[in-house]
Amino acid sequence: MTMTDEQPDLGESDQFIATGGQRIRVRYRPGTGVPLVLCNGIGASLEVLDPLVAALDAERPVLRFDAPGTGESPNSALPYGFPYLAWVLGRVLDRLGIGVVDILGYSWGGALAQQFAFQNPWRCRRLILVATGTGAIMVPGNPAVLRKMLTPRRFSDPAYGARIAGDLYGGSVRQRGDEVFDLMSRQLHAGSKVGYLHQLLAGSVWTSIHALPAIRQRTLIVAGEDDPIIPIINARIMNRLLPRARLSRHPGGHVDILLNADQIVPSIEEFLGKPRIGRPRRGRRGPLTPGG
Repeated sequence: MTMTDEQPDLGESDQFIATGGQRIRVRYRPGTGVPLVLCNGIGASLEVLDPLVAALDAERPVLRFDAPGTGESPNSALPYGFPYLAWVLGRVLDRLGIGVVDILGYSWGGALAQQFAFQNPWRCRRLILVATGTGAIMVPGNPAVLRKMLTPRRFSDPAYGARIAGDLYGGSVRQRGDEVFDLMSRQLHAGSKVGYLHQLLAGSVWTSIHALPAIRQRTLIVAGEDDPIIPIINARIMNRLLPRARLSRHPGGHVDILLNADQIVPSIEEFLGKPRIGRPRRGRRGPLTPGG
């Protein structure tokens, strides 16, 4: 198990799951009821999600992971698409003995969450999409901003990340760039350039625009009105196309779900409902056991 001094004590455990040709680091917080799976933004390791996890109901089970080539997960041998990665995520859940889940996708992870919900209509109970869009076919952000995302430098050089943070992320970051420095420094590793390239390629050839009407899960869309990367009009488009969606707007930007989690998470908790004991739905290999 890999831990760092910066990691808050959230009652979590780490392990590596080898499946589908990948070796994925996962971090699990046990709890009551349906587990919430978190899909992270591009280039980010799971430590970045600490503020979100800390703000969630302490009784809610939460699973997060490093995508291939980020954090401590090794690179994928070949480039991949979201359908494949959603399948790998399903295999990871099988190995952990987890059946039905709720899934939250943040930014790049929102594409993975949409794909997982589409491929797993009976396994995914509810879907939460935060600061995300429909992929290659969407209303793009500011080109000058998007150019800064073509390399992972903002993760490997936190001072640079803090310097460009206001223009890149918008919202409260415009006055709190130093907190972005702290947020980025929580990562154990920035991941590899190959891993980042694979994530960029996955996003460049994927869109959900035609599949959204077929996603039947209840969906919460969380969007900031000052998001330079994913303009809020994309949230409105998804809200129109998803049959069972509702839109929750906030005045912030792209990373306010992390910097202002206490203000945004209550709407997520209300959508998910109070964690409660129910009949367990297991995968094929028994319950999750901590390891590393």
